[in-house]
Amino acid sequence: MNRRTMLAALAAMPAACGGLSPSAAIRTALAAAANPRRVGVIGHTGRGNYGHGLDTLWLELPETKIVAVADADAAGLEAAKQRLRVEAGFADYRQMLQTARPEIVAVCPRHPDQHLEMTLAAIDAGARGIYIEKPFCRTPAEADEIRAACERSGAKLAVAHRNRYHPTLQAIDQLVAEGEIGRLLEIRGRGKGDRRGGSEDLWVLGSHVLNLIHYFAGTPRSCSAVVRRGGRAITQEDVRPGSEGLGPLAGDEVHARYETERGIVAYFDSIANDGTGGAGFGLQLIGSEGVIDVDCDRSPLAHLRRGNPFAVDSSATPWVPISSAGAGVPEPRRDLSALVNQHQGPARDLIEAIALDRPPRCDLEEGAMTVEMICAVFESHRQEGRSVSIPLAERSHPLLRL
Repeated sequence: MNRRTMLAALAAMPAACGGLSPSAAIRTALAAAANPRRVGVIGHTGRGNYGHGLDTLWLELPETKIVAVADADAAGLEAAKQRLRVEAGFADYRQMLQTARPEIVAVCPRHPDQHLEMTLAAIDAGARGIYIEKPFCRTPAEADEIRAACERSGAKLAVAHRNRYHPTLQAIDQLVAEGEIGRLLEIRGRGKGDRRGGSEDLWVLGSHVLNLIHYFAGTPRSCSAVVRRGGRAITQEDVRPGSEGLGPLAGDEVHARYETERGIVAYFDSIANDGTGGAGFGLQLIGSEGVIDVDCDRSPLAHLRRGNPFAVDSSATPWVPISSAGAGVPEPRRDLSALVNQHQGPARDLIEAIALDRPPRCDLEEGAMTVEMICAVFESHRQEGRSVSIPLAERSHPLLRL
């Protein structure tokens, strides 16, 4: 990228992550572009691949430079080198980390059974920042191990729950604070409800929903849940190795209830092949005088419907789109696709977190809490649906103790 092109891009770039003025953001980005952060990419073709653009996003940031890529699959490695326009390619990510010494490491495979070792290796090699695909890891014990490593090294870790960086979330916060939906009574979340419905949906797509429940309701304090297969409660005989490296898995139906620090009760449900065509994927903030519907990974992200949601009314009000500027206001931003869908917001936030020595917006603690919330479902089911405290006392996978 030449200087003129870079200046034009930077001038159009909003100060989305740090709250900087446009001129300050340009100065900060120019300084970073003069000495770009070295990025190492870890993928594994055929074993989680490269996630949802977690590898290519760094090509679009003047303040970063991909210096190496690792992939244990030979053909996948060659393709990645071409795609990422980098010469240094390694079959062993440990060798890549020790040789290239990247400041930022993108842990891209979707299969979380590889995340612990990849992340620890990156931290041990001196990485200052890690951007990791979800699900973050498989158990609270794994999260504990990563947390301890980050605390020892000072490394910053961000989890790729990209909706967490959407500026419309702040507009929703304002609508709730101003009483646009009356008293917030509860939050209801759903997975996609496709063939993966139940426990797999809870991990793969429900992790996004649980992360947003954490955001809107505050830290979960307890969970009660039931997991079923074919309409009956799962038993040890139902437990199988999950697909996509998810670990032990069982059940095509999940129903969970969370109590949170703010006194808000939140629910998550997923049923395999539920017939909704995925329309329920997301969550609803249900108030006494209205509902806000948040549709994960869609545009617009959210809609508002005013009126008592429990009243039978033939003149129900329509759904009003919510933009980053508010309900019914046309979206003023033109960078949402790059900011959210292409992960540029999370990446820039991570870069700033490293520079300012602060947690990323969706940091290790948020990723770890999502894992706690998922494993709490299985722990509650193991205890016959009793409410279990979060964080969990037992840190290994509950289905191994079913």
